[in-house]
Amino acid sequence: MGLRTPQQYVDSLKDGRTVYYRGEKVDDVTTHPVIKKGVKHACTDYEMAENPATRDLAVVTENGELYSRFFKLPANVEDLLLRSKLIETSTAIGKTLVPLVKEIGTDSLFALHRISRQMDQKYEGDYFKRVQAFYRHCRDNDLTMSVAQTDVKGDRAAGPSNQPSPDYYVRIVDRRPDGIVVRGAKVHTSCTPNTNELIVLPTRAMAEADADYAVAFAVPVNTPGVKLVASPYGGAPKNEFDAPLSAERKMVETITIFDDVFVPTERVFMAGEWDFCGPLALGFVEYHRFTAISYKLPLVDALIGSSLLLADMNGITKAAHVREKLVWLITYAETLRALIEMAALRGKPDEHGLYAPDPLTVNMAKYHFAHNYHEALQHVQDIAGGMLVTGPGFEDFSNPDTGDLLRHYLGGRAGVDGEARVRALNMVSDLTTGDFGGYHAVLAIHAEGSLEAEKLMIYRAYDPQRTLKYARELAGIA
Repeated sequence: MGLRTPQQYVDSLKDGRTVYYRGEKVDDVTTHPVIKKGVKHACTDYEMAENPATRDLAVVTENGELYSRFFKLPANVEDLLLRSKLIETSTAIGKTLVPLVKEIGTDSLFALHRISRQMDQKYEGDYFKRVQAFYRHCRDNDLTMSVAQTDVKGDRAAGPSNQPSPDYYVRIVDRRPDGIVVRGAKVHTSCTPNTNELIVLPTRAMAEADADYAVAFAVPVNTPGVKLVASPYGGAPKNEFDAPLSAERKMVETITIFDDVFVPTERVFMAGEWDFCGPLALGFVEYHRFTAISYKLPLVDALIGSSLLLADMNGITKAAHVREKLVWLITYAETLRALIEMAALRGKPDEHGLYAPDPLTVNMAKYHFAHNYHEALQHVQDIAGGMLVTGPGFEDFSNPDTGDLLRHYLGGRAGVDGEARVRALNMVSDLTTGDFGGYHAVLAIHAEGSLEAEKLMIYRAYDPQRTLKYARELAGIA
């Protein structure tokens, strides 16, 4: 099929999928008043492929075939750098919100390419051929994909097979000659109402007793038994004046339920190989945290730009404490950018030439972003001022009794009228205080792994032998 148009993508979602929003079944996700914002936002990836200004970045030509760069299997450092640039650009176009309908899916496909070969080598299977076939299906048809990895987990102190309910982790409940039947639920599944395919991965390392929970597969989103319960967070009506970033943009998250879903054999990528759950989960997050820190770049750039804009409008650019905060924000953002580039430059191939970013630097970057994000918000809000949450609405500027008065009294330095200043404040408020800002803030801590998970990976990925040897030499110890 080749590259799709934005309209072809939208039309592909009219397939009878089972989605619920606030207790009601959604007839058509492309026309639903809230979910359609997610559909429109996801069109960004397809629009970039048609826009001459971004086409060379968004599209790959290989052996006479055209396909989305998101599907480019990284064969060198340059491929990793271009992937990061593509993700950064699409997120910038999306006003700090990543589309994520191809990014996360291809992260999982890259990991499956690496781990399925290892599984086949040990178990003499054909998983790699299945992964390859599914990858080509998605690439050649320019499909969108969601990834369901995080199980509901139940008792966090217990493993999958020791839960109060056997279905707190997705598991295989039946094995048939032509496939498997799975049951359970995943949470934090991004964009699922507006993607074509749903890829399921294990969330953690498992023991032999957990073999029925060691499962990875892919199904179309409209597969019978797949039920999506969409989160209503951030779904209240907004206008572009009060919420210039989020009024028409949204990422819809779901609780994704597998109610005895049949998965045909050709779409099963793991079925009981418990010893590869950990490697697959970690292999996925190596790519996905690289994606994550790439799509954080427009967000941290927006924090700096917002601070510069409001400092100027408020007439405080020369204040020493403001410059100190701006230097902190610049250092925060540019350190993140440098770590992203270094993660790519330090990337290495597996024995088959498939590159992955350096896990140590990736996790350092993600930890740096998440650990410091709330301090960044503090500096931006301090520079902007309290009217982030006390300003007037669009209707007040439209009212002839109050509009001109507000433009006069809410002005800033010479040449800045009140309406322009409130528009800037509303943008910063949308970014840092409202439900959209809250969404960003929670994602900073929990998305793509917690702070503790990143610290653990930094410790695991660091090779201590060089520095330990140096310390022994300094101490004079043989």
